[in-house]
Amino acid sequence: MSQIAETVHLRPVPQLIFGSRWLQLPLYLGLIVAQGVYVVLFLKELWHLITHAISFSEQQIMLVVLGLIDVVMISNLLVMVIVGGYETFVSRLRLQGHPDQPEWLDHVNASVLKIKLAMAIIGISSIHLLRTFIEAGSIGQPGARYTEAAVLWQTLIHLTFIVSAVGIAAVDRMGQSTLAKPHKAA
Repeated sequence: MSQIAETVHLRPVPQLIFGSRWLQLPLYLGLIVAQGVYVVLFLKELWHLITHAISFSEQQIMLVVLGLIDVVMISNLLVMVIVGGYETFVSRLRLQGHPDQPEWLDHVNASVLKIKLAMAIIGISSIHLLRTFIEAGSIGQPGARYTEAAVLWQTLIHLTFIVSAVGIAAVDRMGQSTLAKPHKAA
């Protein structure tokens, strides 16, 4: 026998406030469209790699492959935001028992989502920084894409992402330990 949850009737203002979470639905749908654009970009770059595989140098191939990895990582970030955000802030997806349910979705909450997003951003930043380092050998030459200052700024920004992620994880850990401590009666 299936259990049916009791319907909770709210007063009009709380109902309006609680219902306002559905205003996020178009935002998530827009992110799905953006992910479709990334699929097109991936296919375009893959075609570029295939058609130039013979003429490209090893460095050029590496840069295109890093670009493909970057697109995949951004797409993964979009999936985390779309699925995790919808599940956390809008409505349950009710995927229990579905064979394709992501493992991380079982324990997703705003805190876990923040840490996963921070780690994904660090991964994406790492790919960009690696691409910059590969091309850094041409600094000072005609047609160079980067300057020393640009490499320095990218490195500092990447380090800022890392420090921010460590800070987010530390604050989360402090919050978890505070919730786990028993409260003393006054």
